[in-house]
Amino acid sequence: MAALRDETELAQDSNQREQTAARRQFVVTLLCDVVLPVGLYYVLRSVGCGELVSLLISAAAPALNTGYSIVKQRRVDSVGLFVIAILVLASLGSLISGSPRMALARGGWFTGLIALWILGSLFTSRPFTYQALKTLLPGKAETLEGFWRADPRFRRIWRGLTVLWGCGLLVDAALRVIMAYTLSVDSVPALDGALYFVTYFVLQVITNIVLHKTGVFRVLFAGQGRERAGSRDSAATKDDGTA
Repeated sequence: MAALRDETELAQDSNQREQTAARRQFVVTLLCDVVLPVGLYYVLRSVGCGELVSLLISAAAPALNTGYSIVKQRRVDSVGLFVIAILVLASLGSLISGSPRMALARGGWFTGLIALWILGSLFTSRPFTYQALKTLLPGKAETLEGFWRADPRFRRIWRGLTVLWGCGLLVDAALRVIMAYTLSVDSVPALDGALYFVTYFVLQVITNIVLHKTGVFRVLFAGQGRERAGSRDSAATKDDGTA
């Protein structure tokens, strides 16, 4: 029994470590891709830099963060390369045109491409949100694959969430482009940052509600250890009875 309790505690500790690592990665991404660029833009503007120069310099933070992640992991990340390529192309386009509004709109176009990529994953064997879950919970990859192969309802849940995130980000992208070409240049970076929080919050809340109501959270984080321990207790009882 002590061994079973230890195994259950180890599984719970592993879940907590995975969730902590996921939250830490989200905070780092938030700081580098949203907070730092917005803050840097307004600092540069306050010391007299022009709109276009401030926008281009502030865009370096997400690119550097992505490049650092690729170097740290020592592997070429296709998504990371895609992010860097979009940032570089948007910056070059802004330099050629001399338009700060093109630099502002890059976030919208980038978000739109990501949204289309997410929706396109519906036509692959594993949709985006499911793959993202496996990345966040590497210790549960085998368990998740078992559910994916055996449970059609489980597959429908993650395909539905992929549609939710893809369509939600398309709306986000459209709003960013509209803001870039209709509002004052200096007001857009702050509004872009605020929109990021609003979009993420709304989509994340809906996702959590769906996962809670469908029982996915319970299966992944609560029931698994108890079910495994219970089945082994039952087996141990049978063995004791036959001994």
